[in-house]
Amino acid sequence: MTLEICASNYQSAVNAQNAGAHRIELCSELAVGGVTPSYGLIKQVMENLRIPVFVLIRPRSGNFTYSDTEFEIMKQDIKICKELGCKGIVSGVLNQDNTINIDRTQELIELSRPLPFTFHRAFDRTPNPFDALNTLMKLKVDRILTSGQAISAEKGILILNQLHQLADGALTILPGSGINPKNILIFKGAGFKEAHCSAVLSPEIQTKSAIPLNTPKFLNEGKEMASNQEVIEAMLQLIKG
Repeated sequence: MTLEICASNYQSAVNAQNAGAHRIELCSELAVGGVTPSYGLIKQVMENLRIPVFVLIRPRSGNFTYSDTEFEIMKQDIKICKELGCKGIVSGVLNQDNTINIDRTQELIELSRPLPFTFHRAFDRTPNPFDALNTLMKLKVDRILTSGQAISAEKGILILNQLHQLADGALTILPGSGINPKNILIFKGAGFKEAHCSAVLSPEIQTKSAIPLNTPKFLNEGKEMASNQEVIEAMLQLIKG
């Protein structure tokens, strides 16, 4: 089973490699679901790490329906990732009704080639996951990152299993969201070949701001997010063999 670690900073990427993870999905701002990492972060990771690095291409937080300008930024970011030697692209575009934007997603896939293309968790916003799966199979994406349209992959296991069976090897269903050492064997036992997690432990930083620069209900500026090497090692030990 392949373990992909969602790394939202350089230290997370290093921790993932040191723990023996098979692949990294590199992003920034994990607290808002991830956005495209900076040029500097991508370059630093590519120059210093050996394991495959897939990069999230998402120009902002919020919905997955983008303006013409945002879409052009996404395309430029993909070109930069290819120039820097990244091994895969993670992205996708939706319409206003949250169905797959076929034309724009196809354009991103073609621009990414020959790199593999993962359709990210925008999939979990689609109104019908099985229609979305059929669309993405026709577009020949390589994998879909999804929680099974549930708050966590464990709670979405029924839909994940159905998607896995329907895909029948035409693409990889990559379960993600809340996967940890306590539940990863559920996914291996169900026949999934890959799993995705952040392996984050969030120690409190002893600094507080009088004026938060986020939405306090959802985010906490006093938390630092970094993948934990021991958590990754524990999961790898469980799925070994």
